Amino acid sequence: MSGQQWRPGEQAPQSANYACYDANGRCGGSTYLEKGQRFPATQHSGSYYVMEN
Repeated sequence: MSGQQWRPGEQAPQSANYACYDANGRCGGSTYLEKGQRFPATQHSGSYYVMEN
């Protein structure tokens, strides 16, 4: 997987759908965020968000 990753609590750089992945690279779903909204907290440490295409 390539592209920039964002951590929970960071601000979304643009309005888009973002997929959440755990530390093992498994997708745990996606969410739509408006520009400037913060990425929501996750249940697992090491999780991150990637903008969906």
